[in-house]
Amino acid sequence: MENKKEKTAPDVSVGADTEQPLFKNTTSSISEYEGNIKSFEEMQREMQLSLDPSHLKTVSMNELFDTQYGSKQPLIDGLLYPGTYIFAGSPKLGKSFLMAQLAYHVSTGTPLWNYTTRKGTVLYLALEDDYRRLQERLYRMFGTESTDNLYFSVSAKQLGKGLDEQLTRFVAEHTDTKLIIIDTLQKVREVGGDNYSYANDYQIIARLKSFADAHCLCMLLVHHTRKQNADDKFDMISGTSGLLGAADGAFLLQKEKRTGNAATMEVSGRDQQDQKLYLVRNTETLLWDLQRAGTELWKEPPEPLLDEIAELILKENSYWEGSATELASLVKVEVQPHVITRKLNVLAGRLYAEHGIYFRSERTHEGRKLRFWKDVTDKA
Repeated sequence: MENKKEKTAPDVSVGADTEQPLFKNTTSSISEYEGNIKSFEEMQREMQLSLDPSHLKTVSMNELFDTQYGSKQPLIDGLLYPGTYIFAGSPKLGKSFLMAQLAYHVSTGTPLWNYTTRKGTVLYLALEDDYRRLQERLYRMFGTESTDNLYFSVSAKQLGKGLDEQLTRFVAEHTDTKLIIIDTLQKVREVGGDNYSYANDYQIIARLKSFADAHCLCMLLVHHTRKQNADDKFDMISGTSGLLGAADGAFLLQKEKRTGNAATMEVSGRDQQDQKLYLVRNTETLLWDLQRAGTELWKEPPEPLLDEIAELILKENSYWEGSATELASLVKVEVQPHVITRKLNVLAGRLYAEHGIYFRSERTHEGRKLRFWKDVTDKA
């Protein structure tokens, strides 16, 4: 039954994610610390290996657990994450209105429906519109309630012909950019030649994804769907499967009736759970309202270690520093000192998301130190 909620498990990325390690941990003795300082010869050897076409860079399982990677904080909890996503639907369906709605909520930091939203600068390339139409649309949707963090352009260059430089400059001038919307993808891709092959579709998205990943932002690419139905609805996205194959995920907007106001939005991606939302369009403002969610999001089970650390930081006036052995003796959780650092490397993103606490493990001449702090001015 469609109105019956389904529980889904979170998707795990199996693609070539480009996350870089924040901090790498090894063992804790001073002698090993000194031995881990890379000599000129070691750095030279690594450089030579990187230039060797037969060299395959690998990371051991131990190295994975001894490294803290930057987590992807959502722009909109449970819905929109950093990365590159395709937003598809048939023409004249209301995609651009929904894009304006997403852009406005991210730029103001106000909740979208019942989803918590984090504030940031938004660039909206409305390449099928003009400024007059944008003005009328935004006035109808939001009245005169404006924001300084939302920027529009109705003209941009194509990929490989100046768009890369335009986006790079915008992000450099607006360092808190969290979302870039390109409406539509077709307007920025080259025309003619072998432009609709799998390889070309994959390359286009991969190029945009590389930019989004490098700047830790979300890029939404508005695109059209085919008229033909498919068993997997995401196969209705126009073009080859190379588009979806290279993207981090996709949103698919479909109306139940062409002339009606009800629609469904299906979401699938690497960093969020698959879900289906039932929307209805307000006939006066043309805003999309959430009727209900067809999927009950899976929630991670409680992690007592993080709760204990949060309580400790509260007692210590938002800062604590010490060894893994000292931390293990203070928390009311059975965990071995040699395990605690690895566990925190994995859970650092969750510690910040749930408690607003930063974690860093670093080596000193006295041994490895764990540091926790809470930035009371951080409202992210």
